[in-house]
Amino acid sequence: MSHFFKFEADFVESLRCIPMQVRMKLDTCGVKLKLTHWHKFTQQERQELVEMPCTTVEEIQTYRQYLQQRVIQQTGTPASELPIESHPAWMDATTIPPSVQEKAEEFGVSLTTPQWASLAPEQRFALIKLSRSSHENKNFFPALQEFQLIELLS
Repeated sequence: MSHFFKFEADFVESLRCIPMQVRMKLDTCGVKLKLTHWHKFTQQERQELVEMPCTTVEEIQTYRQYLQQRVIQQTGTPASELPIESHPAWMDATTIPPSVQEKAEEFGVSLTTPQWASLAPEQRFALIKLSRSSHENKNFFPALQEFQLIELLS
């Protein structure tokens, strides 16, 4: 079963944007997929990329091969590669990345290590991605709310 975050609700039905769960798989398998690549995929191919597992060494390799085959089929050239982190920050429940803490502080939130540790790796991944200056950050605050790191405003 696929899991989408509530802050992704405006695009998950159409999959017009790359959902966080696929972004996490891309980082896991070391492929830099551009939105232009994503848009060339069929709805079925996008859904397959959402549903395909990407956790074991074999699954990661299969995911990478499938993804690169789709990109080559659509564009004629493979997608760029990303370095694969052996210890990705989202798997570290003991250290809040500075970018996440700084972004949270913009909203008056000071995250604690126990709060960070209570999050699932997928949630930590989303906050890391949403806190980067190169990313559109409009979903950072909704993610804080969804992950119960801030009180819902009434």
